[in-house]
Amino acid sequence: MKTSESRILTTHMGSLPRGEVLSDLLVRKDNEEAVDEGRLASEIATAMQHVVDRQLESGVDVGNDGEQPRVSFQTYVTSRMSGFGGEGKRPMPLETRLYPKWAELLKTRRAPRSRVYNPPAAVAEVRYEDFSGVEAECAGFRRCLDAAAGAFREPFMTAASPGIVTTTMMNHHYASHEEYLFEVAREIGKEYRYIADRGFLLQIDAPDLAMERASFFQDLSIPEFQERVVQHIEAINVAIEGIPRDRVRLHSCWGNRDGPHTEDVALEHVLPHLLEARVGALCLPFANPRHSHEVEALGSGSIPDDLVVVAGVIESTNNYVEHPEVVKRRILEAAAALGDRERLIAGVDCGFGTFAGDLFVAEDVVWAKLATLAEGAKLASAELW
Repeated sequence: MKTSESRILTTHMGSLPRGEVLSDLLVRKDNEEAVDEGRLASEIATAMQHVVDRQLESGVDVGNDGEQPRVSFQTYVTSRMSGFGGEGKRPMPLETRLYPKWAELLKTRRAPRSRVYNPPAAVAEVRYEDFSGVEAECAGFRRCLDAAAGAFREPFMTAASPGIVTTTMMNHHYASHEEYLFEVAREIGKEYRYIADRGFLLQIDAPDLAMERASFFQDLSIPEFQERVVQHIEAINVAIEGIPRDRVRLHSCWGNRDGPHTEDVALEHVLPHLLEARVGALCLPFANPRHSHEVEALGSGSIPDDLVVVAGVIESTNNYVEHPEVVKRRILEAAAALGDRERLIAGVDCGFGTFAGDLFVAEDVVWAKLATLAEGAKLASAELW
């Protein structure tokens, strides 16, 4: 993967806002309503080109297709893998019980239409045999890259981790979580290899490695949760077998919502286990007010010399546009902790369009945030080089 050889490169975490028409079509299809497939394909193609062009205009170096064809960053797999059906019920985050007034406020501000907490469940053996979805997305993204006025330093594409699939789509079939987890790992690894074989940098989205401590695994102690993290990392390593580690980056976070986050597990409890993933880069959020201090965890030689760090220096759940000087300061702090400017890439904490039709940040603000990311990286590079 590209590194910051002569200046700090910029990237983001994958999902970008979808237009109202596209969001409506994706949500309706996700809810098993009839949609005009021709119109959906046309809207996806237009949206892809739009987000590619806007990323380039904003100064993004390592960009993607914004996950425009997907209803969400993880439940999209139920449209590509067999064995899912009916309806599951995900546990609500622990903080919704601790802060009921916040939970009520959230309901008045946002009304998710996609199946965030009631997606299909695993009701049979899960299999990845229909490649039409990933084929169409990869081909569509490549067409957009060919048509774009500029070029990314490197294109990437996201895919859900085995762990976030199995903590989102409930297990109604397998004898244990472990059996379900490793079956998903073996099957979704086919998508991983397809993406890598098409020349895209693969980003695995794995919020399960941190976020689920206060959600799916909220009843576990820290040591018990760490055991689950180890298991989920093992599943990732199974899924990426055969892909060069420098073609994979791993994104983990504490959930893309503007909640209290007081029940989040500390980075120090999971970072040593994240380092066991056979990947070339870790993407971690450091811009949000709950975890910004944890950038210090990058120090004291804790990060191997061959591992790139994508540090979140832009917050993804509010409409403040960070000042370039603030972005510069965050980048310099991360570079000082890591002790290596070339292995640092400036990024965003999480995605901006995690679920279709469910936004925290307005689209025009997203482009402003990405532009200030590029400007802040330019200022930091002037000092670092």
